Order: sequence, then structure tokens, then C-alpha cells
Amino acid sequence: MKLNTNSNLYTFIYSAVMVIIVAVLLAVVSQALAPKQQANILLDKQKQILGALKVDYSAGNPAEIYMVLVNDTLTYGDKEVYVANLNGETKYILPLSGKGLWGGIGGYLALDVDKNTIYGVNFNHESETPGLGAKIVELPFREQFEGKHIRNAAGEVVSVAVLKAGKHADGQEQVDAISGATITSSGVSTMLEVNLAEYAAFLNDAALQPNDAAELPNDEVEPIKEEE
Repeated sequence: MKLNTNSNLYTFIYSAVMVIIVAVLLAVVSQALAPKQQANILLDKQKQILGALKVDYSAGNPAEIYMVLVNDTLTYGDKEVYVANLNGETKYILPLSGKGLWGGIGGYLALDVDKNTIYGVNFNHESETPGLGAKIVELPFREQFEGKHIRNAAGEVVSVAVLKAGKHADGQEQVDAISGATITSSGVSTMLEVNLAEYAAFLNDAALQPNDAAELPNDEVEPIKEEE
């Protein structure tokens, strides 16, 4: 039986077949690209952690540099802490995630072995305003955190406040907020406070000694080479 190409039935069948063909093709392409996508996600993560460690990887392979410096990953419940040996000194790197003005923000916070002094930070964002909130990724903002402490005089974890110039937080060290980006700056401040509270089990655990952390074996993961 020959279908009438002008009928509604023909239109329906044709549309259904095309949708199925396109869906199958997309599924095939997605499966084929999945390993490369995962490799790129891992490479981006490695770069961000190196950024928190203030390591310049521009002249080398960031994946290989990462594998040399990051010795192990500790697990505290559902939280992960990365352990690095940088110039003979142990650094702990904590993943961060929060919310900015227009979308998610995140990053990595690197602490000295005392679990108190900030060695470096690296922030990222999904869609903050260029020239304003997007400045959280820039060095002038990030460098303010270096050397700050996340504990108060009593040794309690209180984070670091991000405030407008002239404002002060009791019992907290602070950095200047980005001018014109109050909500994003507040988002960074809240992100640090919330995430550090979630890492309380790690921050208050003194069982892992510096030498132990420095000698932990590296994960057997094949380095991801950066694309040319």
C-alpha cells in the first residue's frame, strides 16, 4: 500500500523516523566522544589544582606536573582532599563549590600543613559578569587570600570573609570584595564558609602527620596529555 505523502499519517511516520535516526546518531557520537570529554574534564581539574598551588604549567605538560606534585587523595565521608608535596612541603587542596550572581562558582583552596594558613586559591565561574564578578578568577583578587588564616584566635575554623573595603568581620581575617560585584563576592565568602564547615572532619583531624602525607604513593593514573 502506497502512503499518501500529503496525509497526516505520512507526516507523522516521517517525523518519527527522523527523530529516531537523529537520536541514534547523537547517542553514537556521545558515546564516541565520552572518553575524550572525561579526559578534558580531568585535565581542567588538574590545571585548577595546580593554579591553587601557584604552579606555572605553561611551559610543560600540566597532567605530568600534576602527577609529580599531587601525591594522594584523602576521603572524608563524601569529601575529597588532595595532598601535594611542593618543594618538600605538604599542601592540602580542598575543592569548593557555591553560587554566584548568575550561576555556579567553584574552585580549589590550598592550605599549608597547619590546616590553617592559605597557600593559594583558584576560583572559577559559569557565567559571572565580565569585568565585574568574573574577576574572581583574576590574580589580584585571588592573591589577597594568600597567607590568610581560616581559624580564629581560639583555633576554631571561621573561614575568611570577603567584604567591601572599610567593613570588618569580628574574629575573621578578610579580603576586599570586588567593586561592583557585591553578590558574587558574597557568594565567594559564603562558599568558603560553607565548604570549610563541611571539611570540619578533615580540618580537625590531626592523625595525618606531615611526613606521612608527603610519602603517600601516587595514584596509578595514566597522565592526560594536553592537546596541541
